[in-house]
Formats: sequence, C-alpha cells, structure tokens
Amino acid sequence: MRIRAIVIRILRQFFHDKRTLMMMLVAPMLILFMMSLVFNGNTYVPKLGAVNVPAPLIQKLQELNAEVITYTADEAQTELDAVHLDAIIAMNGAAPQVTLEGSDPSKNRAVLFLLQKALQSAAISNANSSSNLQAPTITYLHGSADMAAFDNFGPVLIGFFVFFFVFLLSGVSFLRERTGGTLERLLATPLRRWEIVVGYILGFGIFTTLQATLIAWFATSVLGLMMVGSFWYVLLITVLLALAALSLGTLISAFANNEFQMIQFIPLIIVPQVFFSGLFSLDTMSVYLRWIGVIMPLKYGADALRNIMIRGAGWDRIWLDVLVLAAFTICFMILNIVALRKHRKI
Repeated sequence: MRIRAIVIRILRQFFHDKRTLMMMLVAPMLILFMMSLVFNGNTYVPKLGAVNVPAPLIQKLQELNAEVITYTADEAQTELDAVHLDAIIAMNGAAPQVTLEGSDPSKNRAVLFLLQKALQSAAISNANSSSNLQAPTITYLHGSADMAAFDNFGPVLIGFFVFFFVFLLSGVSFLRERTGGTLERLLATPLRRWEIVVGYILGFGIFTTLQATLIAWFATSVLGLMMVGSFWYVLLITVLLALAALSLGTLISAFANNEFQMIQFIPLIIVPQVFFSGLFSLDTMSVYLRWIGVIMPLKYGADALRNIMIRGAGWDRIWLDVLVLAAFTICFMILNIVALRKHRKI
C-alpha cells in the first residue's frame, strides 16, 4: 500500500509537470525526425565545372550522377571561389587539370573517385580517345591532400562548444539570480528593464568572452586546427556567437523554474542547431527543409569560422554573418526586456 502511494505520487508529479512530459515524449521523436531528414536524404551529387572538356567525358560524368555545368575559365573560377562548385575540370592537352575547392575532404574524395571512373570508361574518339588521356593533375584551392576530417569539422565544433556551454551556464546563472531573489530586488529599484538586461549581458559577457577566447586559442594553437585566415576574425565570430548564446540563454531561463527545467530546453534549442550547423552535409536534404537553418545562430557562426580558418576569408566574406549574429543578440535582448514584464510592470 505504501509503495502504491509512492508510485501514485510520482505519476501525479509527472502529469502535473507538462514540460517534463513534453521532453520525455515529444523531444525524442523530434530529434529522431530531424536525424531522419539529415541522414535519409539523397546521395550527394558532386558539382563540377567543365572548361573545354570533351562532350563524351561530360556525358560520362553525368551518367555517374555528377552535376556538370560548362563555364569559361573565369566563370568557373568565380563559382569555385563562391563555393558553388566542388571542382573545376579543364583540359590541358590530353591531361585533365582538376582544381578542387578542397575545404571538405569527403567531397574531394567523391570528386576524385567519380573522375577516375569516368576516365577509365569514357569512349572518346580520334585524338581525344580515352586511351590517349593522361592521368589528371590535381590542385587544391583550399586545404590539401593531407587535410584531415577534423580540420573540416573543427570550426563547427568550436562554434558548437562556445554556443552550448555559454547557453547552458548563462541560463542557469540567470535562473539562480531570479530564484535567489536578486533579480526581484533589482526590479524593485528604479532601474529600467533594459538597464537590467544590458547590465547582465555585459557582466556575463566578460566571462563568456574569456571562455570563447580560450576555446579558440586552444583549438588552433594546441590542437593544431587549420588556420589560414586571421585569428582575430575567429575571435570576433566566437565572441559574437557567445553573446548570441548568452542572450538566448537568459531569455529561455525566464520560462524555467529550476535548473532541471533549463536543461530540458537543450533538445529543443541546441540539438536542432547541431543538425543545421554544417556538421552534417545539408546538400542531400530536401531544399524546402534547408530554410530551417536560416533561424539558427550556430549556422552563421560555423559558416564564418569555416570561411576564415579553412578558406582564409576576410571581412568581405564574413560581414553578413557578423551582422546576422549581432542581430540575433539584439533581438534576444529585446525579448529579454519584454520577458521581464512578467516580474514587474514599468
């Protein structure tokens, strides 16, 4: 009878805590659904630019499911620089000249494997017959043949760890400020809501900036991640990403009553950002689903970090990501100010 009473009490607690029920029942299904979208997509199709390539070779590449578009040399280089192509194939006499974009080792291998099969089986007549084709010359726009997968994933992981830990720690810390009565005492003063929010963001921001700096330094200097661009740009992106996570964490904490409830938001806030951050290729996902990444701050941070660290990009390539991350931070801060109305009317 006493055991039955304990069981009934626990069940009642669960049924009265709607948030816990949602996390237990809905969150796993949501995560599995998102994983199915990422991993059950179509096979990746290499995107190739052809410059003066014989038609039979282009046809054979297309039969092997490559997307081949004919360009002039300048047009192809522009598309490769913009990461719209995986490689350029140009004919230099009987030897194909292949220029790989190079920032993703898995795509490099896919292009080289496909080209090898096409060259082995292509039937090209007369002087350009397949028997006269020489081995291709391979060059890399970014990276090299020795580039490791970790060099490709590393920038995304830097962004993820900065975002995840800042989100969690800032949310829990701000929650303790509220549950401990500190926030209520501040709300009882003449301080305005925006002054309280800005003060907290700047106060926590000092430590998050230190954390972001340490993570970026450790990854590049100690772990030896590829660093082609400026470390100061990497630091700028990580700090902006940390500030976005900080403002988002404090916003979400307004809807949690304890630390456990704050942690429950991770499957809904953090996990989706991992899938759309670039850690997994989204080229195989349906186009109508890719728009989800547009509302993910981590996507912009990861894209900028990859452009800086792997492609050596400067301000002209990352300015939009900087503006978007700053806009996310400002938007979350405004929502934080609005959320404080539930504690005090001004």
